[in-house]
Amino acid sequence: MAGKLVKLEFGSGIHKETTEYAEDGKWVDGDKVRFRANKPEVMRGHEVKVSGGFEGNARDLLVYSDNDQFKRAVFGTEKKLFQHSGDQIFDITPVSASTTLANAFTCAISSNTVTVSATAHGRTTGDFVFFTSSTTIGGNILLGTTTYPVSVINANTFALSVATTASAAQSSTGGGTIHYLIAGGTQNAVTGLGYGAGSYNAGVSVAGARAWNQPTSIGASDFNNEITQWSLDNYGEDVVANRRGGTIYYFDSDASTSPVRAAAVTNAPSTVNSVIVSPNDRHLICLGSNIFGTTASPHGDFNPMTVRWSDQEDRNNWTPSISSTSGEVLLTDGTKVVGGVRSRNAINIWTDNSLWTMQFVGPPFTFRFTQVGTNCGLIGQHSGVDYDGRSYWMDTDNFYVFDGTVKKLPCSVRRFVFDRLNRDQVDKIYAGINSEFTEIIWLYPSTNSDECDSYVIYSPEEKYWTIGSTFFTTFADRNIFGNTITTGTTAGGSNLYNNEPKDIYTANGQAVTSFIESGALEIGNGDDIMFIDRIIPDFDITNGDIKFKILTKRYPEDTEVITKGPYTVGSTTKKVNVRARGRQAKYRVSCNETGTKWRWGSIRAGMQPDGGR
Repeated sequence: MAGKLVKLEFGSGIHKETTEYAEDGKWVDGDKVRFRANKPEVMRGHEVKVSGGFEGNARDLLVYSDNDQFKRAVFGTEKKLFQHSGDQIFDITPVSASTTLANAFTCAISSNTVTVSATAHGRTTGDFVFFTSSTTIGGNILLGTTTYPVSVINANTFALSVATTASAAQSSTGGGTIHYLIAGGTQNAVTGLGYGAGSYNAGVSVAGARAWNQPTSIGASDFNNEITQWSLDNYGEDVVANRRGGTIYYFDSDASTSPVRAAAVTNAPSTVNSVIVSPNDRHLICLGSNIFGTTASPHGDFNPMTVRWSDQEDRNNWTPSISSTSGEVLLTDGTKVVGGVRSRNAINIWTDNSLWTMQFVGPPFTFRFTQVGTNCGLIGQHSGVDYDGRSYWMDTDNFYVFDGTVKKLPCSVRRFVFDRLNRDQVDKIYAGINSEFTEIIWLYPSTNSDECDSYVIYSPEEKYWTIGSTFFTTFADRNIFGNTITTGTTAGGSNLYNNEPKDIYTANGQAVTSFIESGALEIGNGDDIMFIDRIIPDFDITNGDIKFKILTKRYPEDTEVITKGPYTVGSTTKKVNVRARGRQAKYRVSCNETGTKWRWGSIRAGMQPDGGR
């Protein structure tokens, strides 16, 4: 006798707060799947936006349209600052110093290594330089304006690897103007000090490397516990940029000089942790900054709880006076300001323990600061976003929303996310918005990775959570390019990506691997064995097939799992005959085909009791 047809209904979202058995009638795992109208469907794919890649791992991404309606993207890595424009990626990294060299170049015949003599250059291996007005080297090598990573030999000498082999030997002759880009930064956070800090043989100075049984010097200028972090914002059609711990840079979108590079903002504080521009009144704001009027050089003592701003519409004036709206405030309830986002009529600013609003009120105070929450700090500089006037963020143990009141977000995957979070690299967490599907996404590194390899998504509209794997490090909404824009690093290098463009269901030409798996279903209270004899599919499938599995157990803690399938299901599959027995049954749908689009409909299974043993 055929079993009675029963609809397999599981609702929205992934649920991992309890055991799989306790999540009866819910989805418990998945990847590359979202929900619409309570039904799971595969996410669209991605494609490389620009054929040329870039150096490093992007930590912030700003997309915008300039006054001429050109679409642009600016992003910063631990190595450089880049701009995307006209389907090309340009290096716009600021120059920290320039000097003229004489009798500087040495090379051997048939070699592509050029040794450069530059007294007290202050570089470390991996930093970048470029040259202008340089002489020909080795008979046929022209350095031009190409940027070169340096390999430090000693405090006064470094080597470059060039594309051309020298046609003649040269010794300490020739010269030109050398331009040093701002020094390279740190890819991964390092926890601990002394013998445990960093890696064996890690470079600690221009003189050499740290050997076995040699600790890193506490307080030495080469040691940095935090990753290199960027904050970017628009100042009109142009861009202000800050690399954490440095000054503020300004990138002029219409600059005519070549190469076009960001330049330091005149009179800006020398040490800044992040920047944001206030809407309408346009003040350039530092979150964590030097304090005005203190005597430490340069630009005063640094205080990580300082919020400091320039004069209105004047990014170069940071001196408070009766003719200026420049000013500063020291926040409380925390040890540092972590980050901020623009919201309705205010800027929301987080310390590591609290949330504040910053509202423009005009002279003489310029801004009013109000603490609106405590014990709800920001876990990382980019782990908060504002969507439709509500701010969503991640702290060390929970997700929050501020809609006039700070609230914890009920989360069906909270333990899963925070239990597997790589706590050493939390500053890499990046929050983004996907307005097409009304989603907030957090990219985060799991315990298996030093880079972001996972995501968690919340839908404020449908109130569900979903999880999965990724390699993206930043995420920008679709408002400029028509689809979300991301950055990511793979074995092939770092690239800028079009994410989820219309009708693309491939991962840069390869298959998008997706799946979703249910919790256990049972007959009654699980007293009887159930027998499943058929599945009646109802999937929306385009271009390919999906795989369907049934996994059964007799007891929740039973290690023996009986797997039936995978069965191939296509757009014309009417019925799948199966023979599965167990007290509990889980269902899994997966796809690893190139270009396949699928969506779960109203699937039915033929079930009947099959005895108590």
